[in-house]
Amino acid sequence: MTAPASGLVIVDKPAGLTSHDVVAQIRRLAGTRRVGHAGTLDPMATGVLVIGVEKATRLLGHLALTEKQYTATIRLGQATDTDDADGEIVAETSAAGITGEALAAAAAALTGEIEQVPPGFSAVKVAGQRAYRLARAGAAPELAARTVTVRSFTVGAVRREGDLLDADVAVTCSSGTYIRALARDLGAALGVGGHLTVLRRTRAGPYDIGQARPLEQLRASFAVVPLAQAAREAFRALTLTEEDARLAGHGRRLPATVLGGVPGSGPVAAFAPDGSLVALLTEEAGQARPLAVFVP
Repeated sequence: MTAPASGLVIVDKPAGLTSHDVVAQIRRLAGTRRVGHAGTLDPMATGVLVIGVEKATRLLGHLALTEKQYTATIRLGQATDTDDADGEIVAETSAAGITGEALAAAAAALTGEIEQVPPGFSAVKVAGQRAYRLARAGAAPELAARTVTVRSFTVGAVRREGDLLDADVAVTCSSGTYIRALARDLGAALGVGGHLTVLRRTRAGPYDIGQARPLEQLRASFAVVPLAQAAREAFRALTLTEEDARLAGHGRRLPATVLGGVPGSGPVAAFAPDGSLVALLTEEAGQARPLAVFVP
C-alpha cells in the first residue's frame, strides 16, 4: 500500500464548518489521520486555512503566518453575545445617524498596536477551560486584554437599512487578532453596538486566496503541495553536504556556519544534495539546531 503523500493543502474553507471539520474531511481524502491545521477559522468564516498532511504537520508550528488579511462585513446597530451573526442579539441602538466620516475615524482609531479583549465566546483558555465552554454554561469569563497589531482597517461600501448600517471592511493584522472583537469595539466606539456578519480570510502569511482550493475541488482531485516544495516556498533554503545531511537527519547539531552567515529571524529549510528535505534548522548558541527532522 502506498504511503500518503506529505505536504500542505491550502483550503478555501466554506461557511458552516469548523476548522476541525475540514481536518476530518482532509483525513478521509488523504487516507491518513496525521493531518493538522494552522490558524483556526470560526465556523461562519470562509477562506484560507493551511492544512498539513503527514510529515508536513511538523511544518505547521514554524510557518510564518504572523500577518493575515480579511474582508468582512460589520453590522452596526446591533450587538450580539458572540460578537458575530451566530449569536443572540443582546442590544439594539439606531445607527441611522452614523456618518461615513465618523465610521472612518472610529476604524482609524482601532489601527496600530492596540489592546484587544478577546470575545467571551472564544478558544482562549481560562483556568484550563476554553472561554466559549464557560460562556455557554452561563459563566462568561472576564478575559484580559492582549496587545495585537492592526496594520490597516479600512471601510469600503456602506449599506443602510432602517436603523442598521452594514459596512464592508478590509483588515490586515497580526496573528491573534479577533475580527469579531474589532466589530464589537467599532460599534462600541460609535455608541451603537456592532457585530460581524461576514468574514473571509484572504491571506495567511505567504498563502493567499488565489492558492486556496474549495473542498469540492479537492474531493474531485486531491493533491498536496509536496513537502520539499512547501518548505522551499515558506523558508530560506540551503543545501547541506552528504555528511551534514546525515548528521542533521539524526537530530545532531551542526556548526552555525552551515547556515551561510545570513541573518534571519526564522527557521531555515535544509536539503540533502538530492533535493530531499532533511530538517528545519535554527541558529542557537553558535550552532545550527534541528527544529524538526523529516528523513526516516
